[in-house]
Amino acid sequence: MKKLKLLHSLKFRLFVLILLIGIIPNIILRLGILTSYESKAVSNRSIDILSQAKMLGSQVVTYNYMSDTSVEIINAQLEQLSNIYDGRVMIINNRFQIMKDTYGLDTGKTIISEEVVKSFRGEEISKYDAYNRYIELAFPLKNTDTQEALGVMLVSVSTDNIMMNYDYLKKNAQVIELASAVIILALALFCPGFLMKPFRKLTKSLEELQEEDGEEKLMVSDYTEIEAISDAFNDMLGKMRVIDNSRQEFVSNVSHELKTPLTSMKVLADSLLGQGDVPAELYKEFMGDIAEEIERENKIINDLLSLVKMDKSAGGLNISVVNINDLLETIMKRVRPIAEKQNIELVLESFRPVSAEIDEVKLSLALTNLVENAIKYNKEDGWVHVSLNADHKYFFVRVEDSGIGIPEDSLEHIYERFFRADKSHSREIGGTGLGLAITRNAVLMHRGAIKAHSKEGEGTIFTVRIPLIYIA
Repeated sequence: MKKLKLLHSLKFRLFVLILLIGIIPNIILRLGILTSYESKAVSNRSIDILSQAKMLGSQVVTYNYMSDTSVEIINAQLEQLSNIYDGRVMIINNRFQIMKDTYGLDTGKTIISEEVVKSFRGEEISKYDAYNRYIELAFPLKNTDTQEALGVMLVSVSTDNIMMNYDYLKKNAQVIELASAVIILALALFCPGFLMKPFRKLTKSLEELQEEDGEEKLMVSDYTEIEAISDAFNDMLGKMRVIDNSRQEFVSNVSHELKTPLTSMKVLADSLLGQGDVPAELYKEFMGDIAEEIERENKIINDLLSLVKMDKSAGGLNISVVNINDLLETIMKRVRPIAEKQNIELVLESFRPVSAEIDEVKLSLALTNLVENAIKYNKEDGWVHVSLNADHKYFFVRVEDSGIGIPEDSLEHIYERFFRADKSHSREIGGTGLGLAITRNAVLMHRGAIKAHSKEGEGTIFTVRIPLIYIA
């Protein structure tokens, strides 16, 4: 139901988006064209009239029309200009008196307007009154020799014919816009459903994958974008399946590892209970074996708890400045009794004093695991060499032994939980298969790296690199 609402919401948004994208540009285009037409038409009309009026103005000056307004040729041309452009022409002398008015209304009257005054000063005036729909032009009539302003010609022209064309164009534009709106509305109703089809297919595939528990993949490739989503989802699904398999394997391994000591203890206990008179020596031996199994169970549980803590975010680190030389000295002192039991020679070599920002407890556990493993998986009368070095950015701990080594095909798995390269030998020495997983997690939490080099029967070298300054 929630997915259905989401699809409907997406469909509605696509509908609105198509309407907006289709209709709004049409409205803007119509307004732009009409405004541009009106401005261009008025400008062209003004230039045309001004050109004709200036030629007539030159003749007005030539025929000395200011002194004698009875010159028929000038009167005829003034009337013709007025009729052609459906306008009014006035000739004004230097005393602001109207000498000629083609409308015959204001002849002989005085006119003092801003346009006339500016024209007497030499300016050419061109003004468009959009509200009253007329163009007004004014320019000075100058003496060709002295350039003195003898008068002003004032021309007022109606723009009704321009507006008629404007209204006609506007009606046609509205018809086209309405037709476009109908087409866009039809597309807006049809396209979202068509565009949403791959999304519905994607949703259905996701629901089928959710219901089934197989190895199927999402296969929807109608659009490039949908195909990219499918590929990304399949990658994520693959990783989740790997994680789920690892989790199941881990739970299975934990169950097996915890159950094994319990089974051994039950067998030993049942053996004691099944016998009538148990000799004290046998009883003591069986109780010793049970104690060893309990210790083994306890070690597995402790390692599991340590691993769980390591799996948490690095925010759980208790960072402080620690002397790494002293830390390694302490670790060597702690494991020396184990080495002495197997007659293993322990050597620590420090090339320089090193202090770093680390979590002392976690890194101490990691390095202890490496040194203990080097001792436990060593040969009798063997040796373990631990060295410490540093540069300007990192410190390096190298743990090298003369032990049994690790098979080449096992090197890539040694950090997996409960993995044992030599299961029989690990059982003998009490290994849980969690030590290197704990070590690797601790190193990674410090933004460090760990590498292993080994050859079966010739020993192993672990190299740990940790930043001197911890970066959260």
